[in-house]
Amino acid sequence: MAFDYFYGQQAEQFAFYRIPKTLFSDKRFRGISTDAKLLYGILLDRMSLSLKNKWLDYAGRVYIIFPLEEVMESLGCADNKATKLLAELEHKAGLIERKRRGLGKPSLIYLKNFMMPPGQDS
Repeated sequence: MAFDYFYGQQAEQFAFYRIPKTLFSDKRFRGISTDAKLLYGILLDRMSLSLKNKWLDYAGRVYIIFPLEEVMESLGCADNKATKLLAELEHKAGLIERKRRGLGKPSLIYLKNFMMPPGQDS
């Protein structure tokens, strides 16, 4: 497949996921897979939608609703891989926390602020 070059303003026509460089440069995150870091970037992107929907809990924390099926679709992966990546972000990296809601409803996902030491408020 042969692709053409970008010309002029064409280079600005795309939306991008932003993945913090810290996830690649900070030694605390060296053991996290690149796929998990990509998923974290996608989850960060979804926070803007949550803010627009005013999805805040009683403490004012933003949460996102991102069902496993949407994770699978976003990453083009199977159920077991999506589940593994979410578990990696939650248990290995501590970058997310999931609150199960039951009754077939997707979990609420809270993204953790990796720039702040644990226990400090903004």
